[in-house]
Amino acid sequence: PLPQGLDSKKAMMIGTAGLTAMLCVQALLDGGVKPDAGEVLVTGASGGVGSVAVTLLTQLGYQVAALTGRVEQNGPLLEKLGASRIIDRTEFEQPSRPLEKQVWAGAIDTVGSKVLAKVLAQMDYNGVVAACGLAGGFDLPTTVMPFILRNVRLQGVDSVMCPTDKRIAAWEKLVALLPESYFEQACTEVELAQAPSYAEAITNGQITGRVVIKL
Repeated sequence: PLPQGLDSKKAMMIGTAGLTAMLCVQALLDGGVKPDAGEVLVTGASGGVGSVAVTLLTQLGYQVAALTGRVEQNGPLLEKLGASRIIDRTEFEQPSRPLEKQVWAGAIDTVGSKVLAKVLAQMDYNGVVAACGLAGGFDLPTTVMPFILRNVRLQGVDSVMCPTDKRIAAWEKLVALLPESYFEQACTEVELAQAPSYAEAITNGQITGRVVIKL
């Protein structure tokens, strides 16, 4: 059901991506990652899930680092959404060592593959990673060392088979947490005729945030 305080247009601006982002944030909360624990990383930060996740984490008081493949293009918006620093994705595309310097208290990963492996290797002791995407691949070239030696938790996040009560709770939190500025800054409304050109731009990584098609 449509939550109180949300109309159908804003619900579509949030969409499945926003629901997934909220479930990822909830996974970090459930895992005990507190705002004062350290920096939280969001990969694929300029996409639908990532842009909502950056906004939600900022609203909850976390210090957020945003990983994106187009720093110059996407950096300004991500900073407006609350990211404290922007990181170029190329830094995460090299093969990871089993363990690297501890950097992140928590992370939300939408990419998978080498990026997720690098994130896991850089997690703080007791860190939590919420993984919801595989844009970079469904393989995971890592070892058990982050999990065993640093007590790291990798939490998978699914929005397709998510139980109704969990969905309702997530949507209510989205209404409470997302500021009006998110809808103004991170959402673009287009006509149906523009859908093919925007779909191609999304595929090429040229769109930041969410696109809503007005029928």
